[in-house]
Amino acid sequence: MPVDFTAIDFETANGSSASACSIGLVKVRDGRVVDRAHWLLRPPFPHDEFNEWNVRIHGITPDMVAGAPGWDARAADFAAFAEADWLVAHNAGFDTRVLAAISEAWSLEVPSHRYLCSLSVARRTYRLDSYRLPIAAWAAGFDDFAHHNAVADAEACAAIVVHAAGRHGVDDLAALAQATGVRPGALGRAVVPATPAVAASAADPLVE
Repeated sequence: MPVDFTAIDFETANGSSASACSIGLVKVRDGRVVDRAHWLLRPPFPHDEFNEWNVRIHGITPDMVAGAPGWDARAADFAAFAEADWLVAHNAGFDTRVLAAISEAWSLEVPSHRYLCSLSVARRTYRLDSYRLPIAAWAAGFDDFAHHNAVADAEACAAIVVHAAGRHGVDDLAALAQATGVRPGALGRAVVPATPAVAASAADPLVE
């Protein structure tokens, strides 16, 4: 379906939402991926310690980001990429918390975006034993990707939303939220459009 949005995925150095060490972005126009971006980020002090478990998950080490720009140098690039798009993420509560936390850690204004959680959408679209990103993406016909690579995860998330929009016969994210009963969220100064959607976006840090 001809939906437009930007999919986003963060990887973090530790349990702090402000410890983002990688971001992946995928721009979708008319239901097709038209652009991608993948940046390593230097987490700000005092959120810059790398947890061994996190490193095992995503493979990013302190040495890899030592010379990388911080969010203060990437925020304008993010704004240019995402424009005024809705954002989508798998477990959007996690990724939007990270986006807000890194903005605040660098004393920047939190970006204003409406957003939708592909995890919640998947739960209202498919019947699966698990709704983790690899399983939900497989249901959407997108598999064999490098899970926990931020841009690959963002593209998998995008595939779920595009496929779900087709399943529900809608052509924008507000309509998808209404069709699935998933409440969209708002970040920064964005305002959630009035819809009868009732299910809150998922915010389970254990589901990716």
